Amino acid sequence: MRHYATLVTLFVLLGTAKQLQAQQVDSIYFHLYTDSLKKGVYNYINVDAKLDNGRWLPLGTKELIFTASSGKWDENNLIIDTSFTGEFVTVTATLKQQPTLTRTTRIYIKKFIDNTPLKTEQQVMEEMKRKRKQ
Repeated sequence: MRHYATLVTLFVLLGTAKQLQAQQVDSIYFHLYTDSLKKGVYNYINVDAKLDNGRWLPLGTKELIFTASSGKWDENNLIIDTSFTGEFVTVTATLKQQPTLTRTTRIYIKKFIDNTPLKTEQQVMEEMKRKRKQ
């Protein structure tokens, strides 16, 4: 009976150890929140890993090396200088633990900057009141 309990415990521990093994990164992808970069602001560059079990995992500078043809990095944020005159920036993300796993994309620079001031909270509330009365 003691051998049976030891054997069962061994199988349980082996099964648990197998589940605790880190999932392997299958590939990485850019999932950008915008279709263009703005000059002079923080542009968040979102990169996710697709794991070998099909799940997704967000990645940051702990896991990735970011490079770009222009701009400077602050974590996952790319800041493009306001004097930049190019049409696009080429961005590359490389997985630190697996340097052969890399992804590159071209992100265009926003050409038309909408400088229309945002409405204040009071202006929005007044508009809502007017619409309700109509």
